[in-house]
Amino acid sequence: MLREYQEYVLAYRLRRAVGGRVTPPGEQLRLHEYAALRLERQDLARSLVRRGLDGTHMRRLDTLSDQLMFGFWLNPSEVAAFLRAAIREGSHPALGDPAAFARLLTPAEQARLGAGGVAQVCAHHIACFALAAPMLDPDGLNAAWQRIEATRPPLFLDELQQPAP
Repeated sequence: MLREYQEYVLAYRLRRAVGGRVTPPGEQLRLHEYAALRLERQDLARSLVRRGLDGTHMRRLDTLSDQLMFGFWLNPSEVAAFLRAAIREGSHPALGDPAAFARLLTPAEQARLGAGGVAQVCAHHIACFALAAPMLDPDGLNAAWQRIEATRPPLFLDELQQPAP
């Protein structure tokens, strides 16, 4: 759950940086808010599998998925939709430039990660954008997944750190 929240925060920051129509509505969720909504989404998804959902519950599940940006980084269709929308908004340097992506991290997060960790975080998330291109090319998709797995970052967000005593 912590890694998933970290991915949510980075997606939120990126979408805010791109702006326009990809700007997420509302404020960034804090960890406990994210966790509560994630549990609600999980219960709705479980209910869908067990007994099906009516239209109201399906809309709520979709709304929660959108709000939590569930699957934002690792779902090829989500990545492709985001990149198309981001390009329509004028793009953003963080979509391909590691230094620009690094600016999405707070100074404390950058210090916690160190130069090598920041490079890994940037490489990992920029590699995720590669999922959009090879959706029809199994070899390309496999290569993209290998780059993503090889650069999986540690937990580093300010929100996930214990306060110093």
